[in-house]
Amino acid sequence: MNLPTHLISSELEIFQDRFKEAVRSHAPLLDRIMRYIVKRKGKQLRPMFVLLSAKLCGEINEPSYRAASLVELLHTATLVHDDVVDDSMERRGFFSPYALWKAKANVLIGDYLLAKGLLLSLDHNDYQILHILSDAVRKMSEGELLQLEKARNLNMKEGIYYEIIKNKTASLLASACAAGAWSSCQNEATTEKLRLFGEKTGMAFQIKDDLFDYASENVGKPTGNDIKEKKLTLPLIYTLNNTDKETRRRIIYIVKNNNNDKEKVKWVIESVEKAGGIDYAKQKMEDFKNEALAVLHEFPESPERKGLEDMVLFVTDRKY
Repeated sequence: MNLPTHLISSELEIFQDRFKEAVRSHAPLLDRIMRYIVKRKGKQLRPMFVLLSAKLCGEINEPSYRAASLVELLHTATLVHDDVVDDSMERRGFFSPYALWKAKANVLIGDYLLAKGLLLSLDHNDYQILHILSDAVRKMSEGELLQLEKARNLNMKEGIYYEIIKNKTASLLASACAAGAWSSCQNEATTEKLRLFGEKTGMAFQIKDDLFDYASENVGKPTGNDIKEKKLTLPLIYTLNNTDKETRRRIIYIVKNNNNDKEKVKWVIESVEKAGGIDYAKQKMEDFKNEALAVLHEFPESPERKGLEDMVLFVTDRKY
């Protein structure tokens, strides 16, 4: 499944120019680090959701471009901070900014990006868009802290997991779609509908990410990485709640104490597959995907609606 970039190709070029301008600074070190980050950016899915949502609801305009830039500034800030929190030396096959410039610089870079995003909206009186995205930042922080709190005893219920990923991952995608909608139509009901669409898509996105940890093909991160970091993902949660006591006890012991032992991590992955955890997570991902498409299909058929459908399919069918 390819991304529908052809629908907004010229708009994406304008966005990329605006984003480069938004992150520019007068401090040589900061400017050098930002050039490194921008050069290695990913597929820019979230700005695409902003622009397609705006086009679905009206015409892409200057607030739409600023909303897309704000979303990407916030997303980049969270990635930079995540590398520090996770002690991550790699991102997308390259050295992470954290590996090159260490923790202090990266914390400050993340703060700088947050400040630039706030000012971008405030300088142009985009108060509603700023409110939408600020709510996402709050939820993302709450999701991370809830995950930290609940993961310690490896006894997480499925409902708590959904609450975590709704805040931690889905909130930013939901806000991206809502901000795009508001920028072009300024209609609360329509904006809420796009927010819900983005949230359901974000839930499917995170479960797909969870499944990569159990994939055999090269997916851009080591298989079993979440287990090594003691992260409770849906396949593992399902297995712990639906297996015999002895298997559950052994999985918990390995995750807590032997999570760097490749053979034992491999056994955990095999146990999850045997218990049906992977199939269960795939079905839940499909459920969220279908819920997202059901919301989207409340809008009239159009190239932009088809583009957002393709975005949902890309999220759930991607190989990395």
